[in-house]
Amino acid sequence: MLLRIARRKKSLKLTALITAVALAFTPIAAMAQENKGPPVIRDTETEQLLREYTRPILRAAGLEKQNIQMVIINQGVFNAFVADGRRIFVNYGAILQSETPNQIIGVMAHETGHLAGGHLAKMREQMAQAQTQMIIAMLLGAGAMVAGSRSGGGSSGLTNAGAAMFSAQGEVIRRTLLSYVRQQEENADKAGVKFLNATGQSPRGMYETFKRFTDESLFAARGSDPYMQSHPMPAERVAALEGLARSSPYWDKKDDPALQLRHDMVRAKISAFMERQDTVYRRYPMSNNSLPARYAHAISTYLHGDLRSALAQIDALIQQQPNNPYFHEVRGQALLEGGKPQEAIAPLRKAVALSNNSPLIEMLLGQALVATGNNAYTDEAIAILRAAVARESEAPIGYTQLAIAYGRKGDYAQADLASAQAAYLRGDSKTARDLASRAKTRFAIGTPGWVKADDIVSAKPLPGQKSN
Repeated sequence: MLLRIARRKKSLKLTALITAVALAFTPIAAMAQENKGPPVIRDTETEQLLREYTRPILRAAGLEKQNIQMVIINQGVFNAFVADGRRIFVNYGAILQSETPNQIIGVMAHETGHLAGGHLAKMREQMAQAQTQMIIAMLLGAGAMVAGSRSGGGSSGLTNAGAAMFSAQGEVIRRTLLSYVRQQEENADKAGVKFLNATGQSPRGMYETFKRFTDESLFAARGSDPYMQSHPMPAERVAALEGLARSSPYWDKKDDPALQLRHDMVRAKISAFMERQDTVYRRYPMSNNSLPARYAHAISTYLHGDLRSALAQIDALIQQQPNNPYFHEVRGQALLEGGKPQEAIAPLRKAVALSNNSPLIEMLLGQALVATGNNAYTDEAIAILRAAVARESEAPIGYTQLAIAYGRKGDYAQADLASAQAAYLRGDSKTARDLASRAKTRFAIGTPGWVKADDIVSAKPLPGQKSN
């Protein structure tokens, strides 16, 4: 299930300074709101693979118990970054363009280096210190200019000195900050290689990725001032990384073929959902009969309206891998989006069971149950959706479907509350407060539902949200 969601807006300007590669699914609903932050893609198959990629690295970094989340951003460029101490953001383009698992794993190792080094917190300290220095410089400079102006025309030099103090001190502070950032990037490279070695993985993919960026950016960097760059100069950086990487005893270690296949399957899925159909078929021509290519063809076929042909292709995939939950999931999704919710229920039940009750797939099943319009499914839909949102609390689609199911039962208090929660997650704080206020009038004071509604009413708008 490929789901696009508007992410709560974060302050990413600081992060842009400290990320090395300035390296984001089930399209059931496009819920990106204007000015609400970068849209996020949710997909169980992709997220599970990324978690498996990062788990050993986080363990080596001592971060295994920190519940670091992987967030996929709806951007086609190769980019990954950290914006706080608990999430690594990855553009879908980074996954799509990584030809091997090791390449994207290397990027994750570098970003983990930022997290393990506490670079975000340290950078905030540096920014605060720089701000203090800037204020002092401004006060001193302003004092000099005021003194010059008061002492008459013969003191223009003092006035000019005050103005120069503004400029010179600001330039020194900026260069100091950039130097500090470059050092963080170098430290993250070293830490990334260290984590890869500790987990018995090759740093070759990390080197290959940065080498590619170096080749692409070398011409652009030619003639630039190395002291005005937020990252080490490309040639210098890749040379240092190459020395580290080649010294690894795992330099020539290859990815496991089974893992490579899963990686290729996810890339095919991303391509089918996110790229134009002609692009998909250039990437995976009909002459390509590999499993990833057939996966891409099946998804692209259903997305472009040929449900009957798509189902035949999906069934052939299921016949080859009957226990692959994502083949059953895409069959159910194709049927649901093709206007056949009743027929979608069986494959989605199978996908839920095979995926160990993935909450995102449970939401898709709940949506199918609701979409049938059959009241006999209402209680089951509510039970499934409540379980799903309890474990996956940031997917608005779950609350939206829950609101419909409650409304069908005539439980308008719970329907309003679920609608308010969905609106809040979409970044629509005004609608969320209005719905929550109405829900409060329907619940008894002090009950769990009343408390949840009151929390939404009382919540301050998230960054990027409108408060009117």
